Amino acid sequence: MRGLTPLILTQREVRRLLDMRAALRLVAQAFLAQARGEVVMPPKLYLPLPQASPVGRTSYGASDFRAMPAYLAHPPACGMKWVNVHPGNRAKGLPTVMAVILINDPRTGALLGILDGTLVTRLRTGAAAGVAAKALARPDSRIVGLVGCGAQALDQLLALEAGFRLRQIRVWGYDPGEARRFCRGAQRHLRAALVPAAGVQRCVEGANLIVTITPSRRPLVKRSWVAPGTHINAVGADAPGKQELDPAILRDARVVVDDREQAIHGGEINVPVTQGLFRPRDIHATVGEVLLGRRPGRTRPQQITVFDSTGLAVHDVAVGTALLARARHLGIGRQFQLS
Repeated sequence: MRGLTPLILTQREVRRLLDMRAALRLVAQAFLAQARGEVVMPPKLYLPLPQASPVGRTSYGASDFRAMPAYLAHPPACGMKWVNVHPGNRAKGLPTVMAVILINDPRTGALLGILDGTLVTRLRTGAAAGVAAKALARPDSRIVGLVGCGAQALDQLLALEAGFRLRQIRVWGYDPGEARRFCRGAQRHLRAALVPAAGVQRCVEGANLIVTITPSRRPLVKRSWVAPGTHINAVGADAPGKQELDPAILRDARVVVDDREQAIHGGEINVPVTQGLFRPRDIHATVGEVLLGRRPGRTRPQQITVFDSTGLAVHDVAVGTALLARARHLGIGRQFQLS
């Protein structure tokens, strides 16, 4: 990689180079590297942005930026994702989440490339949940309850269809008609039948796989709605104060995280931990530990399992590095020099 001229990859070029199958493979490899101690990954750095409150005071937390650096030993890779979350963007015709990824040569520090991270974020987030579900869910899972149908929802379902023979996907959205519109648009990409659900309870009751992917700050899924043997991918809670699940679900489940420190401070368990309803020592394992066989995954058919997804910088770096290498091989992207 020494002496290479940096590349810029647009979202259109990323889409040409990356699909869900490749994302699943790269994310699984990064999970394993993390569990083997081959990754350096400081916690996300949050930059909350000020906003004016209705009473004229300044408050923080609705919108933010996050800096996510990581180093991967094999193949040597180093980089950072700079990503924003602006919940009000949909009304402005902009994505809620946008990102850019920088990749450097860890041996020299030289910049190797800059690429769109918005599509990478969607694909690697879906892939992480897909890898976790494959490791934890019952193999005969057929029915999905999808709570939230924003920009990342389709990739969550594509990842699940890659690992399970799904029959039905029930979809709930905040706004009236949102679930119907999502089902119409997503159906051409999926084999399973998509069905709008009138409420969260109807969406998740009887489901084998539940995906929560909302910005909620209060529990949406109640314990009494979750059947024995269910696996839950809790994806939406990725910052302090966010919460989608009744804490009683976590107490009754085997909880597996992508990263312990991030989950405690910003994942699905962050609010229950703060309230004393869930203890950090009750985390069963990381996904990488399960994949390596250091910790068991599901041990009983009736067991409830939860994957607490916070989003790992090492996944962005692993995917970004692979994309740059493939782009160079195929002659895709634009070279540039900063100095």
